[in-house]
Amino acid sequence: MTLYQTTFENFNKNYMGSAAMAVIGQSCLGGAAAMYILSHGTSIGQMIQLAIIVLACVFANTSILAQMKHKVVFNLIILSAVLSVLLIFLNSFVL
Repeated sequence: MTLYQTTFENFNKNYMGSAAMAVIGQSCLGGAAAMYILSHGTSIGQMIQLAIIVLACVFANTSILAQMKHKVVFNLIILSAVLSVLLIFLNSFVL
């Protein structure tokens, strides 16, 4: 079994607790990404990055509140976390 599948099974089995922790975790990670993005100014490039991370976090939180299928919620949470980490890395070390 793959890491993705086992993690999804754990998420699905404990959905209510996992979803609550995911809202807190990915929102904090998204906030940190926004901080790193805005620490380099407010040019058009930073605003595009900020819009991407805000939309990713909003979609993840909305999918939980809208009670979408668990797999959709899980995938959006992963997408939000990966984008947040990627943008934190880019704005910390590359840009």
